Amino acid sequence: MSLATDVAAPTTTHRMTVLRLGPDAAQFCDDAVVEEVPVAIAYNGIVHAVMLATPDDLEEFGLGFSLTEGIIADAEELESLRVVEGCDGIEVRMEIPMERFMALKGKRRSIAGRSGCGVCGVESLQAIARSGQPVPSGGRLSVGAVERALPRFAERQTLHRATGAAHGVAWVNAAGEILAVREDVGRHNALDKLIGWLVRTGVDRRGGFVLTSSRASYELVQKAARLGISGLVAISAPTGMAVRMAESCGVSLAGFARGDRLVVYSHGDRWV
Repeated sequence: MSLATDVAAPTTTHRMTVLRLGPDAAQFCDDAVVEEVPVAIAYNGIVHAVMLATPDDLEEFGLGFSLTEGIIADAEELESLRVVEGCDGIEVRMEIPMERFMALKGKRRSIAGRSGCGVCGVESLQAIARSGQPVPSGGRLSVGAVERALPRFAERQTLHRATGAAHGVAWVNAAGEILAVREDVGRHNALDKLIGWLVRTGVDRRGGFVLTSSRASYELVQKAARLGISGLVAISAPTGMAVRMAESCGVSLAGFARGDRLVVYSHGDRWV
C-alpha cells in the first residue's frame, strides 16, 4: 500500500477573540475552537462520501473508514492512498481492486455526512441493522486496566482540552497502557482513525479494548466488530441499539467508566 499526502501540516484549531460573560463581569479574551473541514472519500477517482472531520491523521482515517464500512476486507486491498488539499476541503484518494469498486454500487452513501452522525447517507434502515461477523472473545478484560487508563486518557486528549469540542478514542492494552489516542469532531471519525492506526502498526489486539470519551452508539460497536475488537468501554452511556448489536456481535460493551467502577451491558462473563 502506497501512502502519500500533499496537505500541509493540519490546522486542527482556530484562535479567535470571544466574549466571556459572567454574573459580575464581561471580558474579551483569546480562545480556541476545533476545526472541521469537508473530507471527500474517493475510490478509483469517484467520490463515495463527504464527511466533516478534523483535518489530521487522514491517512489512518481513509484506511479505517474503508475497513469499517466493509469497502475492503483487509489493508492489502488498499492499493494506494493519497491525501490532497483542494479549494473547498481535502480529498482522500484511494485505489482499490475493481471488484471492490464495483461492489460500492450496492453501498451508496449520500454525498454529505455530518460530523456527529454515523448513519448519514446509509441507503436503508436494513443497512443500519446489519450485524458484523461474530467477534472472538479476545481474552479477559480487566476493570483494573480501565482504572489505570482513565487518568492518562484525559491527559492525552489535547484537542479536547484546548477546545472542549472533540471526541477521543484510545487503544488500551491488557495492562492498562494507552498505546494511541485519536481525536475528531465526529466520534465515529475518531474511531476510524484509531482503527487505521491499529491496522497500520499491526498491534496485538488480544486482551485490549477501545476506550471512548463519548456515548457508545451503535456505529462505534459496528466499527469495532468489523475489526474483531472484542471490548468497547465508554465514559458515558450506551444506546439500546448499541447494546443489542454488541450482544449479537460478541463485543463486550461497558459504560459509565469511573475509576474502578463501570457498568457492563453485554458479555459480562469476560470481565475480571
